[in-house]
Amino acid sequence: MQVEIWSDMICPWCYIGKRRFEMALANFAHRDQVNIIWRSFELDPNFPTHYSESLATLLITKYGVSPEQATTMNVRVSALAEELGLAYRLNLARPGNTLDAHRLLHFYASKNQADQAIEAIMHGYFSESLAIGDRESLIKLAPTFGVSEAGARTVLESDQFISEVRADEAQAAQLGISGVPAFYIDGKIAVSGAQSVEEFSQALEKAWAA
Repeated sequence: MQVEIWSDMICPWCYIGKRRFEMALANFAHRDQVNIIWRSFELDPNFPTHYSESLATLLITKYGVSPEQATTMNVRVSALAEELGLAYRLNLARPGNTLDAHRLLHFYASKNQADQAIEAIMHGYFSESLAIGDRESLIKLAPTFGVSEAGARTVLESDQFISEVRADEAQAAQLGISGVPAFYIDGKIAVSGAQSVEEFSQALEKAWAA
């Protein structure tokens, strides 16, 4: 059974959805027969590589909310993350363009390290103040899942895997995906958003029965 997951590394709901899905998968009797493919989705392809303002300022600018509302949004999502064992430190988050991170994810997938890579990148961004758009910061993560810094650098200094990222995004458009996370099981059963563990479990069981 194949599960395709469209997400972006700076989407707080994507990390929550990832963890909830993993919890459902851990209790799925046929989990050893599930193949997960991580698909790329940029929330804002035109976002600058380096963003000097805070995440709260980004929310205020992008969504037109007040500073108080931005704070409330961050507190709410952080509390939900904490329930799953995820330590969000959004006041220290360093947003940026995620194209390079997605390119590296495809590179790591070619080496069967996609699961480890996306976890490391998301944890780094949400919990360790990783500058998501900074190439050197991304490159330094590579050895943590058995890939050389030189290999990651070679990818980022070329145009490698850009076409793969664009193909994922084109496929998302064809499927009508306009937000993430989005989960597709065997191309038939869609789960949109960071749903509950129970809903993910039901989707897995339904897909297996089909």
